[in-house]
Amino acid sequence: MVSRVAPLLIVAAVACSKGMQETTDDRWAIERERMVDHQLRGRDIRSDAVLQAMRRVPRHRFVPAEEQGGSYSDYPLPIGFGQTISQPYIVAFMTEALEVGPDHTVLEIGTGSGYQAAVLGELARDVYTIEIVEPLAERSRALLQELGYRNVHVRAGNGYLGWPDAAPFDRIIVTAAPDEMPPALVEQLKMDGLIAVPVGVGEQMLQVMRRTPAGLTMIKTLPVRFVPMTGKPKG
Repeated sequence: MVSRVAPLLIVAAVACSKGMQETTDDRWAIERERMVDHQLRGRDIRSDAVLQAMRRVPRHRFVPAEEQGGSYSDYPLPIGFGQTISQPYIVAFMTEALEVGPDHTVLEIGTGSGYQAAVLGELARDVYTIEIVEPLAERSRALLQELGYRNVHVRAGNGYLGWPDAAPFDRIIVTAAPDEMPPALVEQLKMDGLIAVPVGVGEQMLQVMRRTPAGLTMIKTLPVRFVPMTGKPKG
């Protein structure tokens, strides 16, 4: 009797587990759709490509389990090591401002959770992302690989130095705030390329600039609050 019932119990347990997973996935998908409709499209994000990318990337996978309840709320969340994942609106704003296209190679400074890199990976040909906190770099690399982002390349290192062996870049995005523009990043940006970087100590301004023969030209700004960028070379 037991041997005939046990397989049925196992099948029932597997079916229940699959059903719970589908229910959870549906819940996250609904929350993601609400995030796009209310926080992004409901404000000033107009790029359909960016909105679709934000729909596809599972933000809840990029935050610690104890923070997942707020995954699709419009505020930053702690990810450990004194770092945060940016609020969805800021991720969308910076991505849209950079006008990332399918032929672009993008450099990201400050991998953090890997979420911004994943959004960029939905849009660009290749993304090179640098994280100074090695455990975060390793964790993000593993997650991005698990989620199938083969075009996102992660390096543990000092973002102030950029990624010279992969330069020049069509677009550069900085997700931590230096006190001034890192010269190496300007050098590694293609002519006519775009860079988005929050600059300042205390009060910060997100600066979106284009590189021209005459230097960097400001396109738009936005007051923001990012964690400080560390690793600035001395001298």
